[in-house]
Amino acid sequence: MLLGAFFLGFLLCLPAGILNEQLIFSRDKPNDFAFIAGITEETLKFCAFMFYIRRRCEFDEPMDALVYGTLISLGFATYENYEYVYLYNEPFTSYEVAAIRAFSAIPLHASCGIIMGFFIGKSLHFNDKTYLLSALLVPISLHAFYNYLDNILLTYSLITIAVVACLKLHNQAKVNQAMVNTENE
Repeated sequence: MLLGAFFLGFLLCLPAGILNEQLIFSRDKPNDFAFIAGITEETLKFCAFMFYIRRRCEFDEPMDALVYGTLISLGFATYENYEYVYLYNEPFTSYEVAAIRAFSAIPLHASCGIIMGFFIGKSLHFNDKTYLLSALLVPISLHAFYNYLDNILLTYSLITIAVVACLKLHNQAKVNQAMVNTENE
């Protein structure tokens, strides 16, 4: 199931590439529309989670959502980074692109997957579907904002904020799990 989630994210690059080509790269100034990739990519990841992962018997507790959300996102990032490093790297070398994306795009995708999984887990644990809206909109907003930024300093600031937010969400998840464990005793 873990490999399946990773591979599912990997496969999502195909429809994401088609959508991004139509919605972004077919325009006169594609950089002005780069934020749209956050919408298409995070929506595809969310749909993959809801229509495939959520229905599996292995997905049986809220904390699993963090793991599967992260794996889908990292599978996606793996193929996307392959494309950027080996196919679309000009004017930089492949090594330069790989180094930059190792500290920017990969943590971004992982953070978006963690955040999505966190809210999906909360939705399942509290049986509250309003968290599903956050599971979709927060990663979309974070990813779209990341893509919209032109200044590398702002990008690293955003990554720092995302990491801090993920750590806070992780701590909150641990508190929620502790409350559940206490209730079960």
